Amino acid sequence: MAIEHKRLGKHGVLVSNICLGTMNFGWHTAQDHSFKIMDRALELGINFFDTADVYGWGGEQGDTEEILGRWFAQGGGRRDAVVLATKVFNPVRRKSNLAEPNTDGRSLSAYKIRKHCEGSLARLQTDHIDLYQMHHVDRDCRWDEIWQAFRQLGDQGKVGYVGSSNFAGWDIATACQEADKRGLMGLSSEQSIYHLNNRMVELEVIPACRYYGLGLIPWSPLAGGLLGGALQKLESGRRTSEESMKEINKNRSKLESYEALCKKLGEAPATVALAWLLHNPIVTAPIIGPRTIEQLESTVRATEIKLDEEILKRLDQIFPGPGGQAPEAYAW
Repeated sequence: MAIEHKRLGKHGVLVSNICLGTMNFGWHTAQDHSFKIMDRALELGINFFDTADVYGWGGEQGDTEEILGRWFAQGGGRRDAVVLATKVFNPVRRKSNLAEPNTDGRSLSAYKIRKHCEGSLARLQTDHIDLYQMHHVDRDCRWDEIWQAFRQLGDQGKVGYVGSSNFAGWDIATACQEADKRGLMGLSSEQSIYHLNNRMVELEVIPACRYYGLGLIPWSPLAGGLLGGALQKLESGRRTSEESMKEINKNRSKLESYEALCKKLGEAPATVALAWLLHNPIVTAPIIGPRTIEQLESTVRATEIKLDEEILKRLDQIFPGPGGQAPEAYAW
């Protein structure tokens, strides 16, 4: 096992180099199995758990946070063992809530940040959130208001670090500069889509993270299963959705080369995809979303293998990125 604990960007907190995503909890994975996955994650050394106030597909929004809250409530030091991340921005519609525009809409108003933080704390059955992430950028709300809200939550001991998700490079720069003007720590991390078949963040998001010292937390590291042996699964007779088939057919030549390379290496495609991300020093921890303990345990293999320069070069040939960072990627 090679789970390591590293700093979140330039910040002092230590998190595992694999982040347990919980989006499937209560939807594809029942509560009792979700509990077992979280217990096993701690046994493996994974201490970084990610969720969101909006998660709860198949039930109602907020259900996933409630599952984590009930797991924490079992005691045994569970809450203290976890660096807990959740998010704010999207609507959180609950049957018990009256219709209310600040809850039912998308924004980062001070009103919404405070209200949704209180809602997450109650569902999670905790008194603090270690990493509170803006789930998306709100360019219609002034940073004066946004940073004031996070400062108040920090002063109250309810939020330790602030992160972003789905921010552009210039949004990261703006947020960090505005925080610095107010004597605040600013952003600690950026959670963005990043995988072999989608490398757009290499243009400006990754350079911004490097400059400002943010940890990068890639979501969808397997491209929704595309990089997890999609062709192998088709050959074995597994059914797939119409949308997934479109992506497979669109990328079939890449996948054929990729899966052949993985077979030559003797490693599962999902393992290679995660290992590739872990080779990037800006990446803190890819988010995995296991539905079973077996899927969780299989991801640990990615932390154990090293891809040499020849393999990394071959992966670049199969999945060419944008050519580096901007503007050199497209200019001189």
